[in-house]
Amino acid sequence: MNNDKLSRRDFMRNTSLMAAGTVAGALAVKGHADTKPIHTSRILNFNSKMIYRRMGKTNLMTSEVSLGGHWKNRNAGRYWDHFANEEVPKDVAKNRTEVVSAAIDCGINYLDITTAAECLCYGAALKGRRDKMYVGADIHNLGPRNPKFCNVKSQTHNVDTCLRMLQTDYLDIWRPQAKMDGSNTDAEVESLIETFQKLHKAGKVRHLGMSSHSRPWFEHVVGKYNEFEMLIFPCSAKTREKGKLPTKANIEEVNPGYGSDQTQSIFQKVIEKDIGVVTIKPYFGGSLFKDSDGKVKFPVMGVGSKTENDLARLTLQCILANEAITAAVPGLSTVYEVENAARASYTRPLGQTAAEKEWLMRITNERWAELPQEYAWLRDWEVV
Repeated sequence: MNNDKLSRRDFMRNTSLMAAGTVAGALAVKGHADTKPIHTSRILNFNSKMIYRRMGKTNLMTSEVSLGGHWKNRNAGRYWDHFANEEVPKDVAKNRTEVVSAAIDCGINYLDITTAAECLCYGAALKGRRDKMYVGADIHNLGPRNPKFCNVKSQTHNVDTCLRMLQTDYLDIWRPQAKMDGSNTDAEVESLIETFQKLHKAGKVRHLGMSSHSRPWFEHVVGKYNEFEMLIFPCSAKTREKGKLPTKANIEEVNPGYGSDQTQSIFQKVIEKDIGVVTIKPYFGGSLFKDSDGKVKFPVMGVGSKTENDLARLTLQCILANEAITAAVPGLSTVYEVENAARASYTRPLGQTAAEKEWLMRITNERWAELPQEYAWLRDWEVV
């Protein structure tokens, strides 16, 4: 953690939370009828300033702000895909180790990984402290996005490769990535379930999740299969009705036009079925930060502008106002970005001022209207 002076609001909240934590423990804030208090001793890598939520029927208590696997690469892209000869450059290894250390210090306890490069980097960064983080992983180009790999043998290889690169014996969550257009068949889904069951029996995987960019496909899978314990999909500050507090009455997803039932909210479905939700793309793949998008290359220097830091923090708070969401996993390139993201949870109970809400939604709407073509699909996940 850094030594920045805390504001009076931060100090008073943190002091009261530390006192309450020893008495009542932490509560699962996700809206299930059977939610019960969880003692802090049962929370992995507990930090009294962080808020933790129960990830559905996995029963894992995870930090509501967690760590996404992506970070800026040398071409100013948003993620690293692979390294030649599986050798992690020294400066990259140093950066990821420092970021993971900061995340652990902040009370972050879930890491979500999607590429081979990420497996290699985070495997090295977690060496000797694997017990501080729950890990959800899959290697996207070995997963079921490729129709040739939609079988038990290929997906077993996918997981075994994850484990080898991560230098670990097990994944807390295997969360394969479905085809972007939602065209995986039921037979392909069932092969994933069969793979999980075999890997779970072998002690290699503890829980089953799924990542998808297609809401109608998720609706179908969630409705038909009970084996999935968590889902990963996009969510941003557009997930609440402008000018209103997010409540069950006014959170409603827009029908993306693929035959989905626009009277149903996937958020209510996951609550009913006790499924955890991890959300991605909180910053529109970086497009929210107009001044630096596509310009900043690794290594990222400094702490970023105040505008971008405020946008990041307020966006995460807006997303986490939805009780159906377990955690948001922004990609974080620097130690300061980790600490700024963690503050989104630390200060969230204090609420946002009217001016902050107005500013956030104005900037969000401007950037939303200017989404680059590669992120136009995010509009399928808009809510009103």
